Amino acid sequence: MTQRPAFDSHADAYETQLNHGLQISGESKEFFARGRIEFVRRWWELNARAQPRRIIDYGCGVGDVTALLAEFFPSSQVIGLDPSPRCVARAAARYTADRVHFDVLQGLEAHGTERADLVHVNGVVHHVRREARPGLFRAVAAAVAPGGVVALFENNPLNPGVHLVMARIEFDRDAVKVPPWEAGRRLRVAGLRPVETHYLFYFPRSLRALRPLERRLARLPFGAQYGIIAINPVGS
Repeated sequence: MTQRPAFDSHADAYETQLNHGLQISGESKEFFARGRIEFVRRWWELNARAQPRRIIDYGCGVGDVTALLAEFFPSSQVIGLDPSPRCVARAAARYTADRVHFDVLQGLEAHGTERADLVHVNGVVHHVRREARPGLFRAVAAAVAPGGVVALFENNPLNPGVHLVMARIEFDRDAVKVPPWEAGRRLRVAGLRPVETHYLFYFPRSLRALRPLERRLARLPFGAQYGIIAINPVGS
């Protein structure tokens, strides 16, 4: 998927490497994962959408976020897809709920996988070379059902802390960061319609007393991550 060596070499040390980078923020990976999915869930409810029957976690890694998606959407079937067989094996060994399944991506396309009402894509694009990104976005668009939703999250290169954190994470050191305007443009070119851009995680744990302000700041492009909600307009 990435045109880079597969994540197999990082699968067993994934949590250790990620937490080493996140130490700067004072928070765990679960804190950020829950914050992202809470944003998606709020948007879903505010727009009065029917519960997604099927969710794809595209680029699921070791499956932590796949399991959280199942927690936040308790009536959904959730499938995690990743190009790393080792990551998929770890995910399948850790999460065995009836509603959660994992499979290996062969190339970019989710071949044989039913299209989903929600496709979640977090931290994938920056691991893909620029020349391969059009194919990635086409594959993501092909995975979402007509009228369905893509929720795409990336680290925000406009936030100085992002560069410090990613420099400390071994599997992120050669990543090519993705500004929000590029992500939005690529979603549109792939045939999707972005309807919401939201910035997340402005304050580290040391300034957590200020976090109630974050929803008011969500339009300012300086949070550590951004999320884009895009709809497949066919049939919407």
